[in-house]
Amino acid sequence: MKKYNIRTEQPRDFKIVENLTREAFWNVYRPGCVEHFVLHHYRNDPSFIPELSLVMEVDGQIIGHVMYAWSKIDADDGRKIRMMTFGPISIHPNYKRQGYGKALLDYSMELARKMSAGCLLIVGNIGFYGKSGFVPAYVKGIRYADDPNSDAPYFLCKELDEGFLDGVMGSYKDPEGYFVTERMPEEFEKYEANFPPKEKLVLPGQL
Repeated sequence: MKKYNIRTEQPRDFKIVENLTREAFWNVYRPGCVEHFVLHHYRNDPSFIPELSLVMEVDGQIIGHVMYAWSKIDADDGRKIRMMTFGPISIHPNYKRQGYGKALLDYSMELARKMSAGCLLIVGNIGFYGKSGFVPAYVKGIRYADDPNSDAPYFLCKELDEGFLDGVMGSYKDPEGYFVTERMPEEFEKYEANFPPKEKLVLPGQL
């Protein structure tokens, strides 16, 4: 792995980062992708955390990015427990499986801890996120609102403050900002037209 630099995203980076995100997720979870559009809109969401929108550079080029947002757990006792979620986390295809993603994630989580995030909840692959200390959220007593009758092994949790979830039982729903494409399909198509054409493929393992 080459030497890298991680810094806060700047407005001059927006288009570069959105194109990076598109390249990183193209045909991964669906034919084409929507993650770059989610990021594009999320920067104006009140829950977006600019200090935790981070780019990773190698040889002066942006090869990775992650963004964080404030969210909440709806506890069974009526409390709204503030915490964070993150994603998309993007690494350019030329740099995947070389340790850059974990390095960016671990660095960003330490910053989130310093901002009193308490814990993180995400939907993701335990094979990757487990290396950074994530566990299935049901182990910590948190249910996934969109799949309440299942242990949802893809719904993951990491306590940044050890014991933060002690005594907590509750559910978590992804923030509305992540569903902008479903709400604004025509705007997405207009946005997508600004990027170079790419072939959409149906591949094994997509959602």
